[in-house]
Amino acid sequence: MIRVLLADDEVIVRAGVKAILAATPDIEVVAEAGDGHEALELARVHRPDVALLDVRMPVLDGLAAAAEFRRAAPDVAVVMLTTFAEDEYIAAALDSGASGFLLKSGDPYELMAAVRAVHGGAAFLSPEAARRVISLLNGGVMTRQAAARERIAALTAREREVLALVGTGLSNAEIGERLFLVEGTVKVYVSTMLSRLGLKNRVQAAVLAYQAGLVEE
Repeated sequence: MIRVLLADDEVIVRAGVKAILAATPDIEVVAEAGDGHEALELARVHRPDVALLDVRMPVLDGLAAAAEFRRAAPDVAVVMLTTFAEDEYIAAALDSGASGFLLKSGDPYELMAAVRAVHGGAAFLSPEAARRVISLLNGGVMTRQAAARERIAALTAREREVLALVGTGLSNAEIGERLFLVEGTVKVYVSTMLSRLGLKNRVQAAVLAYQAGLVEE
């Protein structure tokens, strides 16, 4: 069972998201919060696997809360929920250490898929967010391909293979199946790769994989 903490200052939104997740046999909402500070306090008590955080909340917004989760509860995978698709929110979510980014207007299936993906160690961007990231890459706002390729040059061939598969959104178990490695070995490769590249999470690794041309659009 995947234990989820849900944080949103709009009660109706929380009720809707909870209803969607309650319809799945493998996901349980164990706590609800109205702001980021409360979410952090409840996380210490309920120890969720995944935290769904609204970007805009009082007291402590979702982006600040996500950064605090990364420091205080690194085992909790964070997915950002928002009604906004502006580039600054997507970029800030990536920088905050979030493993996923969803629009509230998206398909309910995306919500369930995101929870399962980040719980499995993968990253998840909604289609709209993914399009914006790719647009930024193509527009040269983020690091250009040449710089990205130079950045990954220090990786071993196997680490580059792992990075490419992380870029496609595969979990550690799925990468292991592709490369004929045990899941624990893949986890070590991913951890080492993130550390060597100075990346905070798999979402940033996926972005770099696209920038370096390891994953086709």
